[in-house]
Amino acid sequence: MKQRSSIILYLLITLYSATAYPQEQLTYPSLLGSWEGPLVLGRDNMNLAFTFALNEGEYTAALISGGLGIYGMPADTVRVEGLNVIIRIPRLDLEFTGTLRLDGTGEQIVRIDGDWFQYSEMVPVVLLPVDAPTF
Repeated sequence: MKQRSSIILYLLITLYSATAYPQEQLTYPSLLGSWEGPLVLGRDNMNLAFTFALNEGEYTAALISGGLGIYGMPADTVRVEGLNVIIRIPRLDLEFTGTLRLDGTGEQIVRIDGDWFQYSEMVPVVLLPVDAPTF
């Protein structure tokens, strides 16, 4: 009986502390809009851009790259978890993983530092915000 009382007391204390001190929800600036940067694949130097939008509360992304002949290919997967973003386009065997870099105030994303994985090759990419892709 004493052990049962101890368990009940432990559960009550745990429940109280969870409601008395709610965990902070961290929010980050919006990723909406276009992000562009250079992509160097072998000897080919080209620009690429991802344009992010919201659809039913979830991020979507489209890839644009004149050098690759792609103008608005939608990503199959866009996952944003905290300051990390993952974009997958399986038909291109492509995965882009990036980290959002914030300004000093933490109120604006200034760039996305990422890695372009395609056909077992990894290339670092830095994307900067643009009003619209330049190509």
